Amino acid sequence: MRIALFLPLLTALTVAPAAVLAEQRCDTSQHPLSAPTERFVDNSDGTVTDSASGLMWMRCALGQAWNGETCDGEAKAYAWPAAQAAADEVNASGEHFFNDWRVPGLRDLALIIERGCEDPRINLSVFPNTASDFFWTASAREDDPDQRVYALSFGPEGVEPHAPSLAHHLRLVRTAK
Repeated sequence: MRIALFLPLLTALTVAPAAVLAEQRCDTSQHPLSAPTERFVDNSDGTVTDSASGLMWMRCALGQAWNGETCDGEAKAYAWPAAQAAADEVNASGEHFFNDWRVPGLRDLALIIERGCEDPRINLSVFPNTASDFFWTASAREDDPDQRVYALSFGPEGVEPHAPSLAHHLRLVRTAK
C-alpha cells in the first residue's frame, strides 16, 4: 500500500525537473528597465545600435546565427585568448560587414545588463536566446599575478575575475560611426 502511494510522488519528482524550464522574470516595479528596447536601433542585419552609448552590438553570441527574428544554435565557449582570436577571425572574414569588432570592455558589456530581470539579466527582445552565463570582457584585473580577466554573467553571479583558461561565451561590439 505504501509503495502504491509513493510511486506517483516518485514519478512526479523525476519527471518534473525535465519539464521545468527557466523563464526570464523582470520586475519593473522595483527597477525601471536599464536597457529598454526603444534604446536600440535594429540594423536589420543581426546587429543593433545602442542610441545611448553609440555602440553597435551583435544580437547573437558567437556560435549562434541570426535568422531574421532570433538567434539560432548554441553559443560557443572560448578560453580568453581564443576569444580575442575569434574577434580577429570575424574581422578578417568580413562576414559581419565591418572589420573593427572587438571583445567588449567591462563597462561596455555592463551597459546591456538588465538590472530588473533575471534568467537572464538582459533584454531578450534585443538579444534573444542569451544564456544566463558568463561572457568575456576585454578588461583584465590590474596588478593580478594570475592575469585574470573580468567575465560578466547574465545569470545571478555578476562580475568576477576569471583565469584566462576558463571557457565563456562572447558577444562582439564595435563603435558605431
